[in-house]
Amino acid sequence: MPLIPEEPQIHESAQGPRATPASSRTAPTPRPVPGPRPAAPSRPGRPGPLRPAPPVQRTPRDVATKPAPPGPVAGAAAPVTPQIQLIPASVEGALDAAEEAVDLLLDSGRAPGDILVITTGEQHPWAAHELSFGEASYWAQHDARDDVFYTDVTIAARAASRPVVVVAVNGGPEDAAVSALSLAHSRAGALLIVCGDPQRINSVLGAGV
Repeated sequence: MPLIPEEPQIHESAQGPRATPASSRTAPTPRPVPGPRPAAPSRPGRPGPLRPAPPVQRTPRDVATKPAPPGPVAGAAAPVTPQIQLIPASVEGALDAAEEAVDLLLDSGRAPGDILVITTGEQHPWAAHELSFGEASYWAQHDARDDVFYTDVTIAARAASRPVVVVAVNGGPEDAAVSALSLAHSRAGALLIVCGDPQRINSVLGAGV
């Protein structure tokens, strides 16, 4: 049912004062009409009011003297986990497989100084030859980073990190493979290639290397 609007009831106070009879009114005295006001003269060259400069923000004393909490060092790189590739090979063929992997890396554009090769058993012929001239000369070539560097697990701890590390599991005791893979994993910047028996390598990698 539609609502019917009620008529507004205006109270006396809202209607304004009641009209006074005309006979009792006094004619008002006419006031002179003022003329237009002259425009205010402009003041050339006088700038307007300047806004005061904002107050200098002061650092609270307790904040200024309180050392900032240590945060990450700018430019510090997060640790990188290298990619791991497994090349199946027998103990006798692990060194040859490592040589083929090095050749493929060089053909793909890798610089020789980016590659480190670690053996677990017999030394690579290059390492055996260079060590015959003394360890000082041998490690000087490592530090120069001009070529692929070959070493074995017994002395590989001195080798520095390189983008690619190739491990040839070509014999040696069981703990030699564990040491070589653990060391290679910590030295490889981008890629770790392991050549050897897959079952043996997977058991070592599964142990948390």
